[in-house]
Order: sequence, then structure tokens, then C-alpha cells
Amino acid sequence: QVQLVESGGGLVQAGGSLSLSCTASGRIFNINDMGWYRQAPGNQRELVARITRAGNTNLADSAKGRFTISRDNAKNTVYLQMNSLKPEDTAVYYCHAYVERAYWGQGTQVTVSS
Repeated sequence: QVQLVESGGGLVQAGGSLSLSCTASGRIFNINDMGWYRQAPGNQRELVARITRAGNTNLADSAKGRFTISRDNAKNTVYLQMNSLKPEDTAVYYCHAYVERAYWGQGTQVTVSS
């Protein structure tokens, strides 16, 4: 089993910044991809950004130029730096990790006010 604990999130005005972090524990000897997804009310969960163990990244078009994903393999932690936030970024953000199967964090709310 793998446990993912997220931190960060909260309320910010449009144009502001927030940072999210997610630390994995448990059977974490071989974490492959880690990343962030988000789900707004009435919408499906969607990819925001993901990063491989080697550091290769994949960002959604909506995140490019504004969000940065990074990872510390020694700490089993993935980070998401979100800048120039928009009201449409409002959602619950979920940490994701793949270790033989997909694992999810409990989610953290990000609210961007206009």
C-alpha cells in the first residue's frame, strides 16, 4: 500500500500563487509517475501535471506557462507551484502516484476568487 498526504491549497485571489506538495509513504521503493489531477464541480477529473522518476514532465495545456511540477525522489515528494492563478483553476486537486497501480491522495481544495 502507498499513502499520499497532500498539503497546501487554500483561497487566493486571481493572479496569485499557491504551492501544493504531496509526500508518499508505505511501499514506496519504486514510485514511477507522480502528478496532480484536479476536479471541479460537475466536471471529470483531469490531468494537471505529471512527472516521471527521471524528471520528465507533462503539463496540461491550461497549466503550461503558469504551473511548475517538480519532484524530490529522496523525500518521495512531488510539488506543484501554481502562478497566475485564474478562477477557472478552482477545483479539488488530487495527488497521484503509480506504484504497480494508481494511488490517490485525499484531495486539497484550491479556490481562486475573481
